[in-house]
Amino acid sequence: MTKIFLRKGRDESLRRQHPWVFSGAVARMEGPEPAEGEVVTVLAADGSLLGCGHYQIGSIAVRMLSFTDEVLPADFWDVRLAAALKLREALHLDRDNTNCYRLVHGEGDSLPGLVIDWYDGVCVLQAHSAGMFLAREEICKALQRLYGDRLLAVYDKSEGTAPHKAGLQLGDGYLYKNEHYTGNAPTPVGSPLTVAEHTVSEHGNRFVVDWENGQKTGFFLDQRENRAAVGRMAEGRNVLNLFCYTGGFSVYALAGGALHVDSVDSSAKAIALTDRNVALGGFADRHESHCCDALDFLHSVPFGKYDLMIVDPPAFAKHRDALRNALRAYQRLNEDAIAKVAPGGIVFTFSCSQAVSHDVFAQAVMSAAIQVGRRVRILDRLNQPADHPVSIFHPEGEYLKGLVLYVE
Repeated sequence: MTKIFLRKGRDESLRRQHPWVFSGAVARMEGPEPAEGEVVTVLAADGSLLGCGHYQIGSIAVRMLSFTDEVLPADFWDVRLAAALKLREALHLDRDNTNCYRLVHGEGDSLPGLVIDWYDGVCVLQAHSAGMFLAREEICKALQRLYGDRLLAVYDKSEGTAPHKAGLQLGDGYLYKNEHYTGNAPTPVGSPLTVAEHTVSEHGNRFVVDWENGQKTGFFLDQRENRAAVGRMAEGRNVLNLFCYTGGFSVYALAGGALHVDSVDSSAKAIALTDRNVALGGFADRHESHCCDALDFLHSVPFGKYDLMIVDPPAFAKHRDALRNALRAYQRLNEDAIAKVAPGGIVFTFSCSQAVSHDVFAQAVMSAAIQVGRRVRILDRLNQPADHPVSIFHPEGEYLKGLVLYVE
């Protein structure tokens, strides 16, 4: 196994169990040149063992899997996945009529580079590192042992992530299918819902999940508790859901008693799933979807038409180099929302950009409020839910932040 020695004084973060070794901290290698994804050992400049992890070419040279063992034990995947499931079971999500959750959240579950979402019997896997991509079959077998007959399928959704960029041959598709699983078969736009489709329940609200064609793993599970918060505040309000994706916030608002909801997204596929999710709840008569640019739609909105807005854009800053432009975009977007919402209205505004901190996001929204000149108060600060845990040693894992604003 290749040994990677760090520069003198560059081992402090690893001794605090931060899971990343940056390329600039590497002094030299001993042993064969490692291929991307191979497990390597990491040592301090004095030769003391710090642990082992997946090697990758890039700014992050090693993603640490262990801070004690030189060689991973045979039951490594079983132990880590069992620990992840134990945490989710402790959350008692099923008490809230919820059968979908994030099983593995990368560094938050000591499995950097790996995401696994559970959709009522189906695990959807995304490898964000070459090492996790190469370990997919082992991970799949461990999932079968973990869930037993409850596991219907394991689907690999790693396309477009780090393995693709590393030039690895992708085998995107089902890694496992239980003999009782009929498959995920979304019907064409406008067709009625069929039994073959995979639906999940979240706080009792039902959603169609399309992991084969949808974004991420098919559904944004990280907004579950924030969607519930919208549902609690939606009664008697006219609601605008911008960047709606498959209509999660819209369904919750309608179930919470909203008078009417307009859902806006530039993706025709997303709007089609929004309409079908709304129909699943029986809310179609109080809902209208709009397939267009969310910013253009917001510009056209007359003052006071909506008294509850959800502003949940895609990540404007995927890395720190884009931070300045991202903050301008967040400010402009929130200026429009704050300017247009009715007096006494509520704005739920979010950023999923890891490079944007809670304080920096709040400052951008404050600047927007100053520009508009309306009185704005913060009612709540929002985060990702508990099944998206953040390691105390890896604060970078906290990426989702939001504000609930009251606008006079």
